[in-house]
Amino acid sequence: MNQDQNAPLREDVRLLGEELGAVLRNQVGEPLFDTVENIRQAAVESRSKGAMQADHLRELLDPLDDATLLEVARAFSQFLNLANIAEQRHRERLHRQHQRFPGDPDTDRGLRQVLAELSKAGKSPEEIHGTLKELSVELVLTAHPTEVTRRTLIRKYDRVADLLNTLDRPDLTPEESQDLRRHLQEQILSAWSTDEIRRSRPTPVDEARWGFATIEQSLWQALPRSMREIDSELALAKLPPLPVDWVPIHFASWMGGDRDGNPNVTASVTREVLHLARWMAADLYLRDVENLLADLSMHRASEELLQRTGPSHEPYRLVLRQVRDRLKITREKMEARIGRRAEPSGLAFSSSEQLADELRLIDRSLRAVGLSAIADGQLKDTLRRLNCFGITLLRLDIRQESTRHADTLDAITRYLGMGNYSSWSEEEKQEFLVSELDSRRPLVDESFYRSDFCDEEVSEVLQTCKVIAEQGPEGLGAYVISMATTPSDVLAVMLLQKIAGVQVPMRVVPLFETLDDLDGAATTMSTLLNIPLYKQRVLDGQEVMIGYSDSAKDAGFLGAAWAQYRTQEALTGIFRNHGIPLTLFHGRGGSISRGGSPTRMALLSQPPGSIAGRIRVTEQGEMIRFKYGRPSVAAYNLEQYVAATLEATLMPPAEPRSEWRAEMDRLTEVSVGNYREVVQDDPALVAYLRTVTPETELSRLALGSRPARRKPGGGVESLRAIPWVFAWTQIRLMLPAWLGTGAALENALKHADETDILRDMSRQWPFFQGVVDMLEMVLAKADPRVASWYEERLTQDAELIQLGVSLRERLAHTVEALKQLTGRESLLDNNPVMRWSIRVRDPYTDPLHLLQAELMARLRERESDAVLESALMVTIAGIAAGMRNTG
Repeated sequence: MNQDQNAPLREDVRLLGEELGAVLRNQVGEPLFDTVENIRQAAVESRSKGAMQADHLRELLDPLDDATLLEVARAFSQFLNLANIAEQRHRERLHRQHQRFPGDPDTDRGLRQVLAELSKAGKSPEEIHGTLKELSVELVLTAHPTEVTRRTLIRKYDRVADLLNTLDRPDLTPEESQDLRRHLQEQILSAWSTDEIRRSRPTPVDEARWGFATIEQSLWQALPRSMREIDSELALAKLPPLPVDWVPIHFASWMGGDRDGNPNVTASVTREVLHLARWMAADLYLRDVENLLADLSMHRASEELLQRTGPSHEPYRLVLRQVRDRLKITREKMEARIGRRAEPSGLAFSSSEQLADELRLIDRSLRAVGLSAIADGQLKDTLRRLNCFGITLLRLDIRQESTRHADTLDAITRYLGMGNYSSWSEEEKQEFLVSELDSRRPLVDESFYRSDFCDEEVSEVLQTCKVIAEQGPEGLGAYVISMATTPSDVLAVMLLQKIAGVQVPMRVVPLFETLDDLDGAATTMSTLLNIPLYKQRVLDGQEVMIGYSDSAKDAGFLGAAWAQYRTQEALTGIFRNHGIPLTLFHGRGGSISRGGSPTRMALLSQPPGSIAGRIRVTEQGEMIRFKYGRPSVAAYNLEQYVAATLEATLMPPAEPRSEWRAEMDRLTEVSVGNYREVVQDDPALVAYLRTVTPETELSRLALGSRPARRKPGGGVESLRAIPWVFAWTQIRLMLPAWLGTGAALENALKHADETDILRDMSRQWPFFQGVVDMLEMVLAKADPRVASWYEERLTQDAELIQLGVSLRERLAHTVEALKQLTGRESLLDNNPVMRWSIRVRDPYTDPLHLLQAELMARLRERESDAVLESALMVTIAGIAAGMRNTG
């Protein structure tokens, strides 16, 4: 990207900084403003000399009392949030440039370029058309707690972004510009006057409402906008048109369904979330129908429609009024269910097909009488929304841990006098499960639920299955089994659904998470496919989830990445041989150590043949807001998914060479050993994590409804992947993203033959290119000097200090090894926008890091102090904003 393209971003950052400064002067007074500015200038000057020097900053911060520290933290945190808004706005600006100049190499690769390359590669219009028609991209919104910004503030920040957008207009008068700046300062003042910190944890229902709000405020508009852009690109490429309501993108959710380690997600919560989703869907379609009622006033109609309405001067409105009445009844029935009241009488919509039939009737009529242009307007948008969101808004996944299912079956077998299921061999479990699945008799009756064997946890598992039975299939997606290891884990969920009377079972999706589980995934699925009853039930398709978070926590980034690749390869081959379509469900997070990466890079780095027109991916936490929080950005990201999935399907990367595979095996052997040497074998690591990072303090931040740990106490193994990553990010050590990888690269680069192979891999293999690019990005965000500040303030333990020195040495060696591999003198030389983004934030994150260490020390001395706690939470949120990701 050239300098001119980056100039508007710099100008927006400068403008927002000026307006924040004006607010600070007015709100906290000149002395505090001067304090903040002196600290900022000191940070800027220090960074300009190279590595950050903390001494002068400490001299400015140490004399400040607790209340002043809070205001200083808020000022720097607020700027970082405003800088993120400017970057988000700049992405919208670049998207418009991408639309105007799609051939510009400095803009993101979109569908137009993919279609051109497919044509150039000899792919026929029929092949492209057929692949597109069957394309399936499902994005799963999760409630993983990585969004630190309150929804109240997000709305204010969206308004700031809107104002920046308007200020871009070249035809503004001086008076209009001045008025917009006044409104901008009002919004910044409003944000400054709002508490940044969520004071109470959201409930799972709150999280679900947040997901619904993302659809209402952004995705509802973005989906048809994205589809229209795709239509335009297909027409430009002279491809035949696709069906009127064709939508390759769908949405699912874990919000209110993910009970893995979260006791707050119960059967009643899941039921309420499903009802709320249907209420929201009915409400949104009502708005669409009201708009259609206003527009479709024409009298010409087909015989088919007139047979329905009889003679009328406004036949479309007659049909739409009936649709409106049914939607109102649907909404009222959902309100009654949520409030546990008697439902009103009247005919509601119970399936998407019922509503689609009504809308398609109108569509056919308009086209039959020569009004296709009108049919292609709002009606087409609504039909596409219906095809995407259905009448349930989202398909809700259920996720539960495998041992909970085993415990439930154990209770049942003991109740029936059959012995202890949990003590049976895997072969015995499979034999029992298949026999019961094939049997027509019920395994247990209602008396089991009243017995002592059915304790609270067992009852909850079965009650969840009863919710599945009562809700029906349309609003439900996958039943995901976390920590799946054996075939019986999958068969168990199938049997539990049968016990609960589920008529149309949810598809059962094993989630393979740890390194051992990934390595054993192919054997597990092969065993299942060799069971005739199982194979018959998945002939239409199987879904398997690949876990990125826990595998990386278990084996490190590089070891996990290669295990995930090999597992996908093996599964793709197995299901191809059986003639069964496979959908791989990628459990990615926002950070590198949880599988995060740009869309195209992520999809094209998968093994060849593993996409095959079908992809399912989690979108979580702050990434939902960054990628889908604004309609224009969301529309662009949806198009990117379609383009990348099409490209990965029809132009997959070549098979990796045998020498590349051998090199990856060598690299990961060193990497996993080096990673576990520190994380699992060094007894000082857990103490370092809890002393030097804010890992223990993170539990004070009301991020999500889920506990930070699977079990109270315990070591690294009990810590969830998100706080594990979050804690290291806060001190800029970024440990999970590079530990082990540097040692592996350093070892390989000692040998000329391996060096040549590595460079070939980084030039020619998308998988390894992605590894290198993401490693470079995270290393550019790391800062060993910042990490050392926390040590200096928070510990005098010689063992912990020595461990810190060792970790920083490993980090420095990783940076040098990466530079040697890429041949670049500085990190991100090939990505000036990212480099600038990090540098512009450093003078604001540096004071927050020092403040955080100081606040942690003071809080640990006093144990409880409301002002200090607030200030600490502000620094956590501010640093997360500065790093642009949390977990």
